[in-house]
Amino acid sequence: MAAQAISTVRVIEQSQVAPTPSSVPTTTVPLTFFDMAWLFCCPMHRIFFYEFSCPTLHFTQTILPHLKESLSLTLRRFFPLAANLTCPPSPYEPYIIYNQGDGVHVTVAESDADFNHLAGNHARDVITLRSLVPKLPSTNMSSDTTHVVPILAIQFTVFPNSGISIGLTLNHVAADGRSFNRFLKFWASVHRSKAEDLTFLSLPYHNKDIVKDPNGLSSSFLKDCRSWENSSVGNDPSGNLLVTLVINRKKIEQLKCWIATQSENDQELAQIRITTYVVTCAFMWVNLMKLQEKINGSLHDDTCYNFISVADCRERFEFSMIPGTYFGNCLAYFFVSAKRRELMEERGIVVAAKYIGRILSELGKGAFVGADNWVSESEKIVRNGRLVSVAGSPKLRVYDTDFGWGRPIKNEVVHIGAYGSFSFHESREEEGGVQIGVVVERDKLHLFNAFFQQGLDIIH
Repeated sequence: MAAQAISTVRVIEQSQVAPTPSSVPTTTVPLTFFDMAWLFCCPMHRIFFYEFSCPTLHFTQTILPHLKESLSLTLRRFFPLAANLTCPPSPYEPYIIYNQGDGVHVTVAESDADFNHLAGNHARDVITLRSLVPKLPSTNMSSDTTHVVPILAIQFTVFPNSGISIGLTLNHVAADGRSFNRFLKFWASVHRSKAEDLTFLSLPYHNKDIVKDPNGLSSSFLKDCRSWENSSVGNDPSGNLLVTLVINRKKIEQLKCWIATQSENDQELAQIRITTYVVTCAFMWVNLMKLQEKINGSLHDDTCYNFISVADCRERFEFSMIPGTYFGNCLAYFFVSAKRRELMEERGIVVAAKYIGRILSELGKGAFVGADNWVSESEKIVRNGRLVSVAGSPKLRVYDTDFGWGRPIKNEVVHIGAYGSFSFHESREEEGGVQIGVVVERDKLHLFNAFFQQGLDIIH
């Protein structure tokens, strides 16, 4: 990859945007066990790139005021994002509280980087991309060691006469991907419509009492999370690159067909739904594990290699009372394991698809199986390594987030770490294709390219 010129991001303005005055009373939002599971997860970082040719002054004087106004109107309905996570000392449980005057921290910046380069699919510097997402304001600590943590920060970055990026940093404890995407699309719709009448939009559902916890998972998760927090594993992005893979619909269908042909002598595989999600995750799991082996060396054939993901519980029978508009976290963890020799053999992707499909089928019978170990099992696997996880889903339809400037030309997730996880969204270019983001160490880029081209070449 050719060296890129050093770019700078100049902060123009910092402010706070609150819900419209007196529209939201002081409100305490309890955390469910779904929320507790994300207490000490790293913040989510997402960037939307929009083609929008305007000088910086035009943006700040004409576009920015309406963006803030529409955000304020939207926060009336999504007020937990303007609130703070409050974490009192043990044994008290954390909660989210909105006080009148609280708001989202907004940064406006200007960048001299090459907009088209950063919005491309080729390898880009992670540090440069992270300069386009804001840091959450510092955690405050009161005299009784209670931590007060902001939920959301937003950064608008202008690339003069080229485009705009919207960078978002979210504390995951407040919302999962589905809830956050509802907020983004709601905000985009309000901005696009230029109207205060929001009756045409479906409103979020905030009543946390609808999530029952008969097994006391909240207390268990809180204990596990506090243990994990005290010895957290960090991720240094310096020297890393973000690469975007776009696999077209034809290749996805070929991969499905190739796996389906292997099911003739495998009755269990024949009964599994071979979905785009299943085949993409299987493909990435196997190829990222091969890449990890190439870098770190291979292990014993009986060593367990792991895959971690989540499943939305809003449509599952145990949670039929939870509406699709529920705001918060509503995700079940699931863990898939396979022995090294199974994944590294010629049919490794087939095996991976079968194991992922099997777990998803079992979730259909009950998403709570093993739920008391979600946090502790995640910690154990992360610490042992030899894993792949996924962030995002094509179902989120991130490319439908239109503020009135057209669809974003690129969406990126930049909190994923090298080789341990990948982002997964729908393709912008065609229905049925997928977009995958992977972070790669700079000096391993040639290995990454070789492995994934080889992986695609086996699909005819």
